Amino acid sequence: MTSASLTSASGPARRTVVAAAGAAGLSVALTACGGSDDDASGSSAGSGSTGASSDGDGGSTSGGGSGGGENAGAGADPLASTADIPEGGGKVFADRKVVVTQPTAGEFKAFSATCTHQGCAVKSIADGVINCPCHNSNFSITDGSVQSGPATKPLPAVEITVSGDSITLA
Repeated sequence: MTSASLTSASGPARRTVVAAAGAAGLSVALTACGGSDDDASGSSAGSGSTGASSDGDGGSTSGGGSGGGENAGAGADPLASTADIPEGGGKVFADRKVVVTQPTAGEFKAFSATCTHQGCAVKSIADGVINCPCHNSNFSITDGSVQSGPATKPLPAVEITVSGDSITLA
């Protein structure tokens, strides 16, 4: 019985040590895989809002939100020239996480470049649609609506200002 007493007395202590070591290892692994705060704020798909209005010089403003995250306060820095955005197409600005489109001549729209399906960055615009390469979701250049899934939510609008031939984030 003495050996049984030793085994049961040392069993829980070993289990406790092994469990504690496992928990410590798990917390280190989760911390390493967690990413930084910059990643978390940049992947927010809801950083803009919808709506569009036209100004007097033929340009347009799209969206109505603050732009959020990296886009906040970026309005003074021109995003593109109107000549850079092809009619019936658009251009992805990966560094600003925004896509600017020109559905019809002189009409400019902007949307988040983060796919609403799983947060991948959209990469290209072709045949009137914005394409996400991760799972082949496609969005309209006119309003950001889903043209084909698996995404089920539209790309959020991002507010831009067109002044002369300059496009800036609002």
